[in-house]
Amino acid sequence: MPSPRLAHPSRAPAFRAVALPRWRAPRPKPGHVRLVVVLVVLASALAGGWLLVRDSSLAAVDQVTVLGASGPQAAAIRSALQAAGQDMTTLHVRPSVLEEAVAPFTAVKAVTATADFPHGLRVRVIQRFPVAVLVGGGKSVPVAGDGTLLAGMAVGGLPTVKLRLAPAGDALSDSRTLATVRLLATAPAPLRRKVELAFRGPDGLVLHLADGPAVHFGSAQRLTAKWAALTAVLASPASRGATRVDVRVPEHPAAAGLEQKAAQVGQLSTTTGG
Repeated sequence: MPSPRLAHPSRAPAFRAVALPRWRAPRPKPGHVRLVVVLVVLASALAGGWLLVRDSSLAAVDQVTVLGASGPQAAAIRSALQAAGQDMTTLHVRPSVLEEAVAPFTAVKAVTATADFPHGLRVRVIQRFPVAVLVGGGKSVPVAGDGTLLAGMAVGGLPTVKLRLAPAGDALSDSRTLATVRLLATAPAPLRRKVELAFRGPDGLVLHLADGPAVHFGSAQRLTAKWAALTAVLASPASRGATRVDVRVPEHPAAAGLEQKAAQVGQLSTTTGG
């Protein structure tokens, strides 16, 4: 078989370099350049004008309406918010300034503000309310459901939580006491008014109802369900006169002390009959 012939180097096809045209960015037309410059200048002027109008007397706040403040500190809270609000405009409301104005008042949880153009500002106060009174070391201080101490707030008819030491600071730091306070915070208002004493015993959270039983809640879990179970037990005629109610398992609440009371009633009847 004949071998393939190799092309002689002198007979190889020749390649020639082809020069490609260089790409050049199109030059903007003079009219387009002027338009861009005009738009930039106009945007800057509008931004500067907005800043001038935003903080000008044209939108200055001269009427601050404060809603939601109540209790002994209500007047002071309103005064602080009105002073802070009148230093603003309705186009530039500064919530952080309002929050700083009420920071000394522990009863205030939060504030929200709504501008009423051109000169009005409406501020709503969200307050903390006491759910119990901490008593210890010869001192008593109301406490909110989140553990914030509400010193200086007048209260009455609230359950007592006893402490070993006098309550101090702005908020509770002891987790056991905080769990007891949260128990009271989740209570239905009618039942909370009947609580005389709440504490944490060896078996968990316990409270005593006025003219009623001691109630054992156990852990701080599922408190809403446990309060619902207690409400059902107290509403049942079968549990009337119980000295102890156990709602540690809310699906299976139990009332105790009925047998003892029945025995006492029977003994009294026998004595009277004799």
